[in-house]
Amino acid sequence: MEALIPVINKLQDVFNTVGADIIQLPQIVVVGTQSSGKSSVLESLVGRDILPRGTGIVTRRPLILQLVHIDSEDCRKTSEENESKKNGRLYRGIDGEEWGKFLHTKSKIYTDFEEIRQEVEAETERISGNNKGISDEPIHLKIFSPHVVNLTLVDLPGITKVPVGDQPKDIELQIKDLIFKYISNPNSIILAVTAANTDMATSEALKVAREFDPDGRRTLAVVTKLDLMDAGTDAMDVLMGRVIPVKLGIIGVVNRSQLDINQKKLVADAARDEYAFLQKKYPSLANRNGTKHLARTLNRLLMHHIRDCLPELKTRINVLASQYQSLLNGYGEPVDDKSSTLLQLITKFAAEYCHTIEGTAKYIETTELCGGARICYIFHETFGRTLESVDPLGGLTTIDVLTAIRNATGPRPALFVPEVSFELLVKRQVKRLEDPSLRCVELVHEEMQRIIQHCSNYSTQELLRFPKLHDAIVEVVTSLLRKRLPVTNEMVHNLVAIELAYINTKHPDFADACGLMNNNIEEQRRNRMRDLPSAVPRDKAAAGGSQSGNVGEQTDGGTGNWRGMLKKGEDGPAGDRAMLQHPLPASPQRGHAVNLLDVPVPVSRRLSAREQRDCEVIERLIKSYFLIVRKNIQDSVPKAVMHFLVNHVKDCLQSELVGQLYKAGLLDDLLTESEDMAQRRMEAADMLKALQKASQVIAEIRETHLW
Repeated sequence: MEALIPVINKLQDVFNTVGADIIQLPQIVVVGTQSSGKSSVLESLVGRDILPRGTGIVTRRPLILQLVHIDSEDCRKTSEENESKKNGRLYRGIDGEEWGKFLHTKSKIYTDFEEIRQEVEAETERISGNNKGISDEPIHLKIFSPHVVNLTLVDLPGITKVPVGDQPKDIELQIKDLIFKYISNPNSIILAVTAANTDMATSEALKVAREFDPDGRRTLAVVTKLDLMDAGTDAMDVLMGRVIPVKLGIIGVVNRSQLDINQKKLVADAARDEYAFLQKKYPSLANRNGTKHLARTLNRLLMHHIRDCLPELKTRINVLASQYQSLLNGYGEPVDDKSSTLLQLITKFAAEYCHTIEGTAKYIETTELCGGARICYIFHETFGRTLESVDPLGGLTTIDVLTAIRNATGPRPALFVPEVSFELLVKRQVKRLEDPSLRCVELVHEEMQRIIQHCSNYSTQELLRFPKLHDAIVEVVTSLLRKRLPVTNEMVHNLVAIELAYINTKHPDFADACGLMNNNIEEQRRNRMRDLPSAVPRDKAAAGGSQSGNVGEQTDGGTGNWRGMLKKGEDGPAGDRAMLQHPLPASPQRGHAVNLLDVPVPVSRRLSAREQRDCEVIERLIKSYFLIVRKNIQDSVPKAVMHFLVNHVKDCLQSELVGQLYKAGLLDDLLTESEDMAQRRMEAADMLKALQKASQVIAEIRETHLW
């Protein structure tokens, strides 16, 4: 199991090459307040001075520290990390048994640990500046030594409460957000560092750890500065877990003092002094505390943690590899044969456009109607319901009908309803079907425009690589649709004009309606005859019915009817006179001119029986014929739209695209990739290689039975 930690280090190296942290690898995250001794603990584990020291906030960027144990006999063998039968790594050409490498300095080897410390300071100031501000961009440092155990640790800025100097006012929030970013990783072990000369119950490190690890399954506590406790006190209860129990344990250590650091006291000497202090002060706990025990404990915890995390890591890596493979496929390969590529893209777009209309596209929209389905909805739902909602007599009043009848008779009273009035009024109503029909054309045109975007987003993602080609295709298709729009509108306009050109009163459906209506009128006349008093002669009743049923005394033979009409106006019943609601014009006085047009227009009046009957006849005829025409329009307009717009575009789309775009002079311009496409393809390819390599590393673990 010891070899599991180098495997994780190898995975870390793999993902460092692509600068990605998409995989949360097992690691130890060191958390504590400022001056709690975090950096001293890390240097004790390394056995070297590698971290900046000073007052206030010193660690201002995350430091990902990988400790790699090597055998003493291999220390001077290679600087390249190659495969070995023994331990997997050989190191050649390095003058020293310990060295370090930074990720940002590539292959540069540091054998002087003072130079490593200076590089950490310089790299911190390069990103974070000189104003004590912090940054979340990590520094990657790898230490190779025969004196270390295999570990991966993360040193974070110490928790602070009050900004100092020119620090940002929200420095506390920034630091906590940075800490939360690392300890929220479920694959991390939290190393909570607390000074022994502070109250353990107020430990900020343990408080923060419990927020993300309430069960304490991945938290280990470290108590520093055991030698700085007040006289007469000790940390026995704290180390035994009696104050605050910690599931993974509590380990006490003794750090170098600031005086020791200033006097360049070696870490090895400090380790001997620590052992002597523990044997003297805590003899019963000496073997369970100290830096060496801490290193062994961290190594053991990390190995077991890695073993538990590997199955999930393997699944995560495989899923990401599949996702990046799909992403890379979407980006496509670099273009070699531009002529062939252009023709393929044009052909594929035209095919996908037609398939979307026909409903056979590979990518089916599930959230809304699209393509041919929406066109069908427009025809049979939107357009059909709109036509059905048009009232056959809408906008037509009884007065309009009566006026049309009178205007059609001219100066002579009519014995029958004039046919001209029917044609005049029915054309007026049929004309109302033109606007909904043209709106249907507009809706279908808009949907065919939307299909362009649908094909670009879902069907032919390769077009996104070439924005100029995409724009050119959109322009060509839009232009084709724009050219077909007036042709289709003209045809739909003609369909309505055809209906207006000839009112076919011999239409079978209309003839049947007229026959039924005549039967109804005759039935109503017979019913009125039966309702007349028996004293009234039938012939006079019939005559009266033809003259609105109000004829006065009949005298003078041939002029009796005319005189009777005059008498009706003068001596008729009060009810009949009440039909006209305007006064008769006064008799002109002698010597004054007479204005025959000076007749008041009636505001409203009650229609006579004949007028009412005539209006009803016209209205029924209009309604009957309007329904016939509406049925024709409802059937013919979708057919016209399909023929002149939809099918024509489907048939001509590919030839139009090829004719407009497949030209030698346009190849280079149209197939120019977007500025960031090549960069994204390279990044996706690098990430895919890293994931595939990581998958191979995990597979090797299974083969060697380490897992």
